[in-house]
Order: sequence, then structure tokens, then C-alpha cells
Amino acid sequence: MKTIVITGANRGIGLAFTTLYAQQNHVVYALCRQSSVELAALGNNVKVIEGVDVTEASGIETMQHSLHGVKIDLLICNAGILRDEKLGRLNLDTIRQQFEVNALAPLHVVASLQTNLVNGAKVAMITSRMGSITDNTSGGRYGYRMSKAALNAASMSLAHDLAPREIAVGIYHPGYVQTEMVNHGGDISATDSASRLIGLIDGLTLANSGVFKHSNGQELPW
Repeated sequence: MKTIVITGANRGIGLAFTTLYAQQNHVVYALCRQSSVELAALGNNVKVIEGVDVTEASGIETMQHSLHGVKIDLLICNAGILRDEKLGRLNLDTIRQQFEVNALAPLHVVASLQTNLVNGAKVAMITSRMGSITDNTSGGRYGYRMSKAALNAASMSLAHDLAPREIAVGIYHPGYVQTEMVNHGGDISATDSASRLIGLIDGLTLANSGVFKHSNGQELPW
């Protein structure tokens, strides 16, 4: 039995992670701004912590207070948002918002919980192949692409900085997932994506820490 902490756990991929890990009898701390009916129904293995807006100091304080003394084996930074900007209609406010949620918040969460992480723990950062500069063949989506590229850079630094404690960092693209974020227009279910990612996390070691991977196991270019 492991202790697992997941951000953005009330829906989508976060809810799927929470469900699957609870079914494996792990203890899951499900962090979210507000719970959902589905999350609340998962049972005793799941400890829901509401009021965790990872972009707000008060949300980080709620997280730290609720997890005081909890030793974490796996931290999954999953919370994220997607907005749409094109060159002809840039919205700097939504670009900044995506940097706050997608890049700065995951780094802040890991830094705030680093003393909770046991030596040999694992950290999984849920990013996107849209953060790959090499893979960008269509343009647009400025805030999302830039924020995920920034998350990838932060994740690589974390892989180096946490290595002395034998903490491995996985950097994962979940696929084009059928979630509310993309109006359920993806080509893989949240459950299938989370199942694939759990397999990758199971195989995460210091030897492959800091590697950017698709949920299908393919290594992605930066």
C-alpha cells in the first residue's frame, strides 16, 4: 500500500488516476478546488482535500496543512487548463493564467511538499506534447504550448535536484483524452490514459527520470 497525492482529482484524468489507485488499495489524497459526486463516491481509501487552488497561496497552505505529517510515495501534478489563442487575437490574460496553472503551480506544489516525499518517492508531471517545440507543426495555442514547455523545463530541473534523494520525475503526455478540457473530443478515454500512465509510473526509476514520454511509451522530442 502506497500513499499517493493527486492534484486536480475531481474530474478527467485526475479522477481516473484516483479511481484506479483506490481500486489497487492505495491511500489516495485527492486534491481539488471542489469535490465532485464521482470523487466523493470512491470510498475510504480516498481522502478528499477541497479548497486547493494550486495558484493561490491559501490553496497551497490548505494543502500543506492537510498533508502535515503525511509521507508521500507518489505525487502526481495533474491540474491544468487549456485556453485558445491565435496570433490575430492574442489574449495575454489567458496566456498568463495558463502559465500560473500549468507551469508555476506544479513547481510550487512539488517545492511545498518536498519534505513530505519519502526518499525513493516518485513525482509524475502531467504535461502535453504541445509543449514540444520540435513537434509543433500547426502553431497557435500560444499560452498552452508555452506553459507546457515551461513545465517540461521545470520538470527536468526537478529530476536533477531530487536525484540525490533518489526521487525520480516522470514527464508525461496523457494522449488526446476525452475530457471536459477538449469538450470530450479526444481519441482515448481518461481511464485508458490513466491506466497507461500508471504503467509508466510503475516503471519510473532514476535511470529514466526526466524523460518526456507519451502515454503509449514513446519518447517525445523537446
